[in-house]
Amino acid sequence: MAYVEFRDVRKVYRMGSVEVRAVDGMNFDIEEGELCVIVGPSGAGKTTVLNMLGGMDSCTSGTITLDGLEVSGLSERDLTKYRRHDIGFVFQFYNLVPNLTALENVELASQICPDSLDAAETLAKVGLADRLDNFPAQLSGGEQQRVAIARALAKNPKLLLCDEPTGALDYQTGKQVLELLQDSCRKAGHTVAIVTHNSAFTQIADRVIRVREGRAQSVETNANPLDAMTVEW
Repeated sequence: MAYVEFRDVRKVYRMGSVEVRAVDGMNFDIEEGELCVIVGPSGAGKTTVLNMLGGMDSCTSGTITLDGLEVSGLSERDLTKYRRHDIGFVFQFYNLVPNLTALENVELASQICPDSLDAAETLAKVGLADRLDNFPAQLSGGEQQRVAIARALAKNPKLLLCDEPTGALDYQTGKQVLELLQDSCRKAGHTVAIVTHNSAFTQIADRVIRVREGRAQSVETNANPLDAMTVEW
């Protein structure tokens, strides 16, 4: 059994008499410790896949599994526990609490998890050892995204989900954030899934899932991923 499994997953929205198949028979695997890039155009179903994998949305049919746990069969109560303990989220916009310091933002997440990492040490690992007491407004966009990544990593999650994590950043800062996510796989052994429309990101991935019209058009493994800082787009 793969670490992450999607088996014939469908998500159907109904708006009056109109039926929208956001995900229409999705099948893929992700192995533990991989950096996976889920790539496709707008409306392909990428974010719906991420939301279902993260327990923020349910599938209409099919099976979603993480580390042997059938996520698609969980109750609302158990989904809350799953989101809290097993998943780390990184979004395009950082979603930091503005009146908390960088350290307090990370502690906020780590306090809800039983096996969390030390907040200050995690911030140091993302290069922010000297910014612990700064508020989000005192940080650059790249630094705020690093705090968001530290917040997610401090939960010590089974899976780190990133939705367009460089979308609000300039080119060079975006590469630095990608490098940080790549290092979390290579050096810390985290399993990371990045959802993006930017096909250049596929060059750093261990596994690439190309999504179109609600299906996995292809699933490819990359034997020799590039270092994030060498990627151009």
